[in-house]
Amino acid sequence: MYMIGNILLLALQIYSYIIIASVIVSWLVAFEVINPKNEQAQNLLRAIDKITAPVYKPLRKFIPPIGGIDITPIVVLFLIFILEQIVIQLFMGPGRFF
Repeated sequence: MYMIGNILLLALQIYSYIIIASVIVSWLVAFEVINPKNEQAQNLLRAIDKITAPVYKPLRKFIPPIGGIDITPIVVLFLIFILEQIVIQLFMGPGRFF
């Protein structure tokens, strides 16, 4: 059970890093540091969108942008944090942290 918990925690952490990377890339596109017309940039944006869209899309129906800023990544990171705590409690026992 401990090994399954570690694998789940690793998957959640990797997804957290992908979400943070998607936020940074969206800022770079917004500030025109990355040109979205570039083929490599398009490939990066498509890859990030394919990974994050299944989680973002359902949440965006309920979470509107606030002042033009999409707060969905913040909500997803918060949910991931809660899931990590649940995994720690279920698979690693109370009082144990990775």
